[in-house]
Amino acid sequence: MESYHIILADDHALIRSGIKRTINERGDLNVLGEANDGMELLNILNDVKPHMILLDISMPNLRGVEAIHEIKLKQPRVKILILTMHRDVELLHLAVAAGADGYLLKEDAEVELFSAIETIRKGRMYVSPLLQEEVTNVWTRTCRGISESFAPTLTPRERQVLKLIGEGKSKKEIANLLYISIHTVEHHRENILDKLSLKTTADLIRYAVRKGYAEPLSHPSHAMP
Repeated sequence: MESYHIILADDHALIRSGIKRTINERGDLNVLGEANDGMELLNILNDVKPHMILLDISMPNLRGVEAIHEIKLKQPRVKILILTMHRDVELLHLAVAAGADGYLLKEDAEVELFSAIETIRKGRMYVSPLLQEEVTNVWTRTCRGISESFAPTLTPRERQVLKLIGEGKSKKEIANLLYISIHTVEHHRENILDKLSLKTTADLIRYAVRKGYAEPLSHPSHAMP
């Protein structure tokens, strides 16, 4: 198997030494170079093309998200695994947005280093176990917020009308049940169609059933004459 070349970029020599020793124990991995700061790393990248960079996001001279940007400008295809002590979901998001392929906490590194490298090597994103639950919680809140922001807002009366349409009631029946005019029923129907981006009564019935406003009709007749 072809050797997988890695550059270590961390301003702590002892950390680099320990990681290098661990990596070199694997026959298919090879530490190609080491950098003490961001500028030194960019100079190294002028001469060599590693498969992956293990990057401390807090190095001097060129640091953080800016370092990721500069690395990707020089070598767009290189993989970047952030190796950091910062247990910060916001920083993780910024790093990934800038082009990082993984985020490994130093406190997880002893157990997770090879798993992180292999995950990224296979083309997948890696996130440190200590951050995964928090990332999932943020993702869930975001998705729920997106769902709520895009959900059509029906008034209480429109929801009543939609339920009755879904049950197969005619305009006259709906008007009698809600004590409103047939004209008002038609007005609500048009508003509901517009808000839900639907076109026909049949569309409304299907929507009402799908969203739980009404039970499926045993003999659908698409009422509302």
